[in-house]
Amino acid sequence: MIQDYVDLDLNKNSTQPQPTLPTQPGPRLPGQPQPSTAPEQPHQPSPVPQGETNTNLANLQQMGQMELPEPKSNIHVMNIVGQVEGHMVLPPQNKTSKYEHLIPQLVAVEQNPGIEGLLIILNTVGGDVEAGLAIAETIASLSKPTVSLVLGGGHSIGVPIAVSADYSFISETATMTIHPLRLTGQVLSVPQTYEYLDKMQDRVIRFVAGHSSISEEKFRELMFTTGELARDIGTVLVGRDAVRFRLIDEVGGVGEALAWLNGAIAHLKEHGRKRRREHLQ
Repeated sequence: MIQDYVDLDLNKNSTQPQPTLPTQPGPRLPGQPQPSTAPEQPHQPSPVPQGETNTNLANLQQMGQMELPEPKSNIHVMNIVGQVEGHMVLPPQNKTSKYEHLIPQLVAVEQNPGIEGLLIILNTVGGDVEAGLAIAETIASLSKPTVSLVLGGGHSIGVPIAVSADYSFISETATMTIHPLRLTGQVLSVPQTYEYLDKMQDRVIRFVAGHSSISEEKFRELMFTTGELARDIGTVLVGRDAVRFRLIDEVGGVGEALAWLNGAIAHLKEHGRKRRREHLQ
């Protein structure tokens, strides 16, 4: 019986927490530093703002680098690449420029007092005719100086977009394909179908001739040329050929385009009117 009480007492004492006595520092050797009595704090990395993190991740995903240069400029740059997408949504593997994105940008350029000029860079295979003409008409109606630069290619409906600016440049190796209009989908074999195509083609020809130095007759001749394209009718113009036929104003690159645009901005400020079709002095 006594043994039972002793066991119970021992178990009871084992469960109670024992007071911890402060440890006294031992003797120090000569030259030994005094130990710190403050508790050690874990290293905490400085927090990164959530917005900055999201921006860096987006830049890394889209551009392959964390930080992008943000120059403050009075010139807005607009890229028109891939296919010009119109009323029909193209397959996801196609790289497209959507007119519902481009036209609001052009309106914003016109309304923003901090933007004094527009540089349009084209590398497009063409696309929807009405969407392309809508973009070209919007560019042509801007009150601010505009310049276009064809890099790589400005084919099909890209031609009216290229000539819609106040002045146009093309690089040495860039190409422009001029060909008749075509329809996709259901086509009715009636005379009205051809008349509709012919009217739409006239709209494109008149616009190009009205915003460049090429004549309607010469543009039609290039459009209906046979024997140059393997599976199509039309003409491919490379670099200086587009200038020789007076479709594009000048051969050049980004430097020449920006130089002309800066001169046009200064001309507008000095004379109150836009400068058109004038070569660099």
